[in-house]
Amino acid sequence: MSFSFKHSYEISEQYKKSVAYFCMEFGIAQPLKTYAGGLGFLAGSFMRSAFELKQNIIGIGILWKYGYYNQNRKQDQTMDVLFEEKKYGFLIETNIKFTIKIARHDVWVTAYYLPPEIFNTAPVFFLSTDLPENDYLAKTISHKLYDANPETAIAAAILLGEGGARLLEEINWEPELYHLNESHALPLGFYLYEKYKDINEVKKRLVYTNHTPEEAGNKKTNIPFLDKMGYFCNVPTAEIRAISKNQGEEMDHTLMALRLSGKSNGVSETHKNTLDKMWDKNEDICDIISITNSQSFSYWHDKEQYNCLKSNSINELKTIKKIKKRILFEIVADQCGEIYDENICTIVFAKRFVGYKRPDLFFHDLDKFERLVSNKERPVQIIWAGKPYPMDYNGIGVFDKIVDICKTHNNCSILVGYELSLSKILKGGADIWLNNPRMYHEASGTSGIAAAMNGAVNVGLPDGWFPEFAKDKVNSFVIPTCDLTQPDHVQDDLDAASLYHLLETELLPLYYDYPARWNEIVKAGMEDIIPNFDSNRMAKDYYTKLYSPDNNQ
Repeated sequence: MSFSFKHSYEISEQYKKSVAYFCMEFGIAQPLKTYAGGLGFLAGSFMRSAFELKQNIIGIGILWKYGYYNQNRKQDQTMDVLFEEKKYGFLIETNIKFTIKIARHDVWVTAYYLPPEIFNTAPVFFLSTDLPENDYLAKTISHKLYDANPETAIAAAILLGEGGARLLEEINWEPELYHLNESHALPLGFYLYEKYKDINEVKKRLVYTNHTPEEAGNKKTNIPFLDKMGYFCNVPTAEIRAISKNQGEEMDHTLMALRLSGKSNGVSETHKNTLDKMWDKNEDICDIISITNSQSFSYWHDKEQYNCLKSNSINELKTIKKIKKRILFEIVADQCGEIYDENICTIVFAKRFVGYKRPDLFFHDLDKFERLVSNKERPVQIIWAGKPYPMDYNGIGVFDKIVDICKTHNNCSILVGYELSLSKILKGGADIWLNNPRMYHEASGTSGIAAAMNGAVNVGLPDGWFPEFAKDKVNSFVIPTCDLTQPDHVQDDLDAASLYHLLETELLPLYYDYPARWNEIVKAGMEDIIPNFDSNRMAKDYYTKLYSPDNNQ
């Protein structure tokens, strides 16, 4: 039986241009484990906004058999990694099958379909190689998101890029534009180049969003290795070197994406400026614009709190926050055996555990940490949550270090299972949402957007999305930047000192001694976060700025 595709909703006149959106992860809903962190949350919000605005969008991803991973605990409460097979009865089997070449072997590909009515998203197709026609190695391509094996990771990129393009041909849906959300699906660009034999024809059809200035997120890979894997979709390596202007043996994935695309965007104004400095010395790259990441207001915001905001029912707003805190504290009690008090200021640090986000910044001055957590006059409760990459032993080590510290403090806890559901609960229960990346390392860092939609006060360094929102001491609190010429470890010490000073001299006195003023800041954050940080604005910007006719080169 053949699969017939047609949008199940009527396309809006202003969003008729057809776009295929390629992303390695989609954080759409808790039951669908196809995401790791912020990139997936962003893609999920975009798919929801595309549905709300009735945009002519299709999402293309991969159906990860074991998801990212299940974050569990070992016997001593430290972190454990479990890869568990996932089942999704709500996805439609298309029964489409075709082959792509990976490492000179045929690999069979199928696709599963997520209809818009399941989670109120644009239609999304998920590719899989988990088929009986494939050998075990081929099946593993779609087993684990961000597999640590280099060959498997490159094979997944080919599956997403070339396999996604082939799928669109199978369903007879040729988009006017292809949108690379990060460079993971870069083989798509080579597939189009092989098809049209003209880089300008590729640029007319390809746009690109970069999400990080971090070296780990801007891969460089050996060209002969990529060629052996089939990454270039039959484009000769001599042609690849000519396009990339590369005389060496490594290909820079980000730079190649910038050369194959007609237009690209950074995910905040600060990030766009960082990208300009990184790439402005390179020839033949596309224009880089800024479209700041956002989150779906309809999905993330707390309706009860916003009803109180509209009616100016401040006491009721405070009551709802306490109820949300109790829901969070039940999870803390269940996982960590601590009973928290909804009247105590609760600080939450919850995001992907990676070095530059500095989940352990509090511990750069243990004397001040002890003073903070033992203060009886103005007490605090601190909750951490987040998933490191499953093979990032430094990140896991930081998580386990926090586990150890929390064991000796009954007002400090670290939670496992930081996925969409827990993320919403943490944002609902937080009084303070902490974001303290090393400056100019955070491209966007949008967890604080959804936190503000749930009545949490953002406290952070002015990086990523935050400078475009923050009005210091009005809708949030800004940690002052330190001397960025100093070594990283010195910056960490200085930023920790600034954070403690801000907490002890301003935030906690305001929370406990001037609750009316605190509530004004909560209200201002909830009001100011919309509409500019609702993903509907971002989805509109994609059409007017990134997908616009001047994309043609």
